Amino acid sequence: MRTEEDLLTVRHAVRAATLRAGFSIVDQTRVVTAASELARNAYIHGGGGIVTIDQLTLGGNAGLRLTVKDEGPGIVDTDAALADGFTTGAGLGHGLGGARRLMNDFELHTVPGQGTTVIATRWAGR
Repeated sequence: MRTEEDLLTVRHAVRAATLRAGFSIVDQTRVVTAASELARNAYIHGGGGIVTIDQLTLGGNAGLRLTVKDEGPGIVDTDAALADGFTTGAGLGHGLGGARRLMNDFELHTVPGQGTTVIATRWAGR
């Protein structure tokens, strides 16, 4: 992701993946919203990045794993960054914390000066 148009491409790709996985409209919305927040954060704060979408199956249950990786400055205080209301820009401060709440599993890996990777998974019907 290097441009605003890339953010729209991410949304469309994630929406298509949720449809292929058979997600309900509610779960589709959750995953697309989380992906949008994570991609926008990587674009704005990380100078761009890569989004990977993996389709998963566990015990017959479909899932999607989003991996969003950037090579930006990293996050100095992850606890603060995940708290509602925290922002380093003009946003409302719901990005990372909101994305975490929308997904079933959420991992945040960051190294100041080297970048951030978020791995977020949503399972259909959970």
